[in-house]
Amino acid sequence: MTIEFNREAYNKVFDDLERFREYCRYEGKKYDEKFLYNDDSSVWQSYKRWQHWMKNKKNKTKKNKRTTH
Repeated sequence: MTIEFNREAYNKVFDDLERFREYCRYEGKKYDEKFLYNDDSSVWQSYKRWQHWMKNKKNKTKKNKRTTH
């Protein structure tokens, strides 16, 4: 009997945890692993807003670039 692991799910959680830790470090926020995916946490909410802002910023710069033909 073998246990099958969903490697992609584990990788996603650890990648998210690493990104969240880096955000907290650069923004001076309190870092705690229990805040990850906790919508009641103010730190997690600010991280999600920051992610949304960065995504929109990235998309906005793509739209504003001129293409040369």
